[in-house]
Formats: sequence, C-alpha cells, structure tokens
Amino acid sequence: MRLAHRELGSGSPVLLLHGWPTSSYLWRHVMPAIAERNRVIAVDLPGFGGSDKPAGAAYDFEFFESAIDAFLEQLGIEQVSIGVHDIGGPIGAHWALKRPSRVTSLALLNTLLYPELSDAALLFVQTLSNPEGRERLTSPEGLSWAMKFGVADESRLDAGVLAEVSSHFKTGEAREALADAGIGLQIAGFREIADWLPTVDVPVRMIYGEQDRILPDIADTAARVKKDIPHAEITALPGCGHFLQEEEPEEIGRMLADFFAARDERPT
Repeated sequence: MRLAHRELGSGSPVLLLHGWPTSSYLWRHVMPAIAERNRVIAVDLPGFGGSDKPAGAAYDFEFFESAIDAFLEQLGIEQVSIGVHDIGGPIGAHWALKRPSRVTSLALLNTLLYPELSDAALLFVQTLSNPEGRERLTSPEGLSWAMKFGVADESRLDAGVLAEVSSHFKTGEAREALADAGIGLQIAGFREIADWLPTVDVPVRMIYGEQDRILPDIADTAARVKKDIPHAEITALPGCGHFLQEEEPEEIGRMLADFFAARDERPT
C-alpha cells in the first residue's frame, strides 16, 4: 500500500495524523514552525489524500495501525511524538496504547477519544452508513459543506483548500473508501482508549477550537482529558472551529513547536 506524506526539518521525529475528510495538507502551515527544531512528518492515512484507498478494507483500528507501523519502519523511526486531529485522535491514541514505549509525547487537537459519542458524531456515522447519505456527504458539494461547517469563519477557506480536499475523491471507489474510513473504528477501541488515558505518563498538550460544530462536545472532552491526565496542558481557542489548522496555523504551529521541542529538554 502506498502512503503519501510531507516532511520538513530534522531532529527528534514528530508524526502528525489528520482526520476526516482531510489529509497531510491540513498541517501544511503548521509544520514549518515545528520543523525549526524537529523532524515533522504528516502522513495521508489510507483512504485519504494521495494515499491508496483500498476498496472493501475494514478501516478499523488494526488496519490503520498496521499502516502506521509499516510507514514508520520505512522511515526508520522507532520512538516518535504524535500530534492528532479528528479521527486521527483515536487512531493515534490506540496505536500509542498498544506501543507505549514508542511514544514520547502526545498533542490532541479537536478530536474524540471516548466511547460516549455525541449526537453529532452519531449522526455522522448514520449518514455514512446508508448509500444515499454517503453519496451526498462524499460528493464535492458535501465535502465543501463539511469543510465550511468545520470553521468559525468561512472566509478563511479559499477555493484552493476546498478543491484540494475534493480532488482526491473523484471516483466512486475513492468516495466509498472515504465513507468507510470515517466509520470503521470500533467502539470497543474507544473503550480501550478511555481505560488507557488515566495511565498516560508522557507529556500531553491539548489545543482546541471552541466553536466546533462537528464535535460540539469538544469542551467536555477537554475537561475529561484534564481529569484523566492531570498533567495535560490544555488551551482553548475561542475564535476557531473544528479545522483550527486552517484558522490559526501560525499560533498552533508555535504552540506545538514549543511542546514537541521541549521533549528533548526533559530529563530522561
């Protein structure tokens, strides 16, 4: 399976995982700040962006984790810091809980981690679980709507961003893969993540846009993360929505750059 990615910088590696329906492109303006002190790699997960989109794949935790394992092996990376967004969150968290010795720090951006899904998340799953809904939401119009719905200010999304997202899903097979990739994660895996979070002892940074209409319970998720991981540092951005990397990329890049670089300054 071929996986597309983008990479900048040198030093201790940082892996960035996107969510639905985006790709490594989402991190393009965040990466330069991180790359000043770290080697930062953003991958297109299977089913997304420029990566292969195998038809009929399970797109469950095990599928994504095997892809990440093979990807990191190809790059010669053993230990890594992780930054995650949207469904990249549970994918990255579940990968980490199975491989705790490989993760050096964890950054969470507008993601979902717990098995108690919001009504909005359940509606998303229901929509992509029926043929009419998945055809509508994965169409160019549906993807443009999703991206616009995911920001606090639509003017921050130019036509180029919308075109980039939809450009990877021109065929029916690609759109079917995208739909499957959005709903393949098992609830049992979320339960495992919820049980694991209170045991996390690596540094954790959470940054989230408060005006998230895609994950409207994001503040509750952040509060629960803080309860489960008291040492987690959490920042809320009041002027941002779900795709905060499109709205405040420089600020987010600066915060993540400081967080990931601090990993090398901490005592071992």
